[in-house]
Amino acid sequence: MQGSRPCSTRSSSAQAKRVALGCARARGKKRIGILTGGGDCPGLNAGIRAIAKTAILNYDMEVVGIKDGFLGLIENRFLPISYEDVSGILALGGTFLGASNKANPFRHPDPKGRFRDVSDMAVENYKAMGLDGLICIGGDGTLNIAYRLLKKGVRLVGVPKTIDNDLKQTDTTIGFDSALITTTQAIDKLHTTAQSHHRVMVIEVMGRYAGWLALYSGLAGGGDIILLPEIPYDIKKVCEVVLKRNQSGKRFSIVVVSEGARPKAGKVVVRKMVKDSTDPVRLGGIGNKLANDIENMTGLEARVTVLGHLQRGGEPSPFDRILATRFGVEACKLTVKGDFGKVVVLKAGQIRKVDLEKAVEDIKRVSLNEPVIDVARAVGATFGI
Repeated sequence: MQGSRPCSTRSSSAQAKRVALGCARARGKKRIGILTGGGDCPGLNAGIRAIAKTAILNYDMEVVGIKDGFLGLIENRFLPISYEDVSGILALGGTFLGASNKANPFRHPDPKGRFRDVSDMAVENYKAMGLDGLICIGGDGTLNIAYRLLKKGVRLVGVPKTIDNDLKQTDTTIGFDSALITTTQAIDKLHTTAQSHHRVMVIEVMGRYAGWLALYSGLAGGGDIILLPEIPYDIKKVCEVVLKRNQSGKRFSIVVVSEGARPKAGKVVVRKMVKDSTDPVRLGGIGNKLANDIENMTGLEARVTVLGHLQRGGEPSPFDRILATRFGVEACKLTVKGDFGKVVVLKAGQIRKVDLEKAVEDIKRVSLNEPVIDVARAVGATFGI
């Protein structure tokens, strides 16, 4: 905490919480911090709730929330979290702590737009907060930053979340199932208008450089063509499938394309560059390119729907609520034990732990031998090859 204050609660609500936190620290309680980094997704609040309740109910610990991801660690912005603060947030989407997919202590912009390494400042703020451990909930970007902070002495544990499901050491991540439901429901709705107007419907979904969301939603939504970053597509093959369906009396087609997909001998479509972001590349636009190519080569009418951040919003699915709770409880236990430098993961239905260094070695991509690809092909879906 910043300075010492008398143990009085006769102040504003926010100030009273800080005073109470300082008094609890004076009584020798241990303190745990929570940070949600990267893009938001359904299930984050469920994870925060699990960590906080486990720490408070089982270990009589103080809980501190770092605001807006690593930006709060850089700027020393945090708030005490009480049991009441996390009651009733299990079903809420997003994160009440805030998140940032730009904040990076190792590459932080100054007012003039120049980048500086302020990681030492972040470490000092971590120490000033009096934390006995920090739990970082995030995807590959967040966990890579966490690993670098770990090497600078920050005691932390990671929790995997991302709608991209591209973290290699876990079977699934917080947020993926919820985004899959949203995306599948959108494809279901587009089916009816595609049939009515005899159109080719192109649905662009998120996923960056991994095709899990496109693959699973394409299969669940009955996609006729599924295009993934891992399998560069041949536009002639795509158009052949569309024309064959049309000539056989199926006068519509559903094409599900991942934002990171690209044609053979082509490049990914970049919507824009964000210089002050951890990952400056913003993908987007492949859906429009694909629809234009299909129209020009087949003469059939094509329409594109970009689902965008709709996939990040809404309430978490029951699966994600349970997964986030399981992850949060285990992450808290590891922190209490002092077993830092680990990430909690799901393996064959069981919660395990892996070294953070191993977890961030590479992202998980769709293999050409992925069983779900064989399943999709067996029921008639094609992959543009």
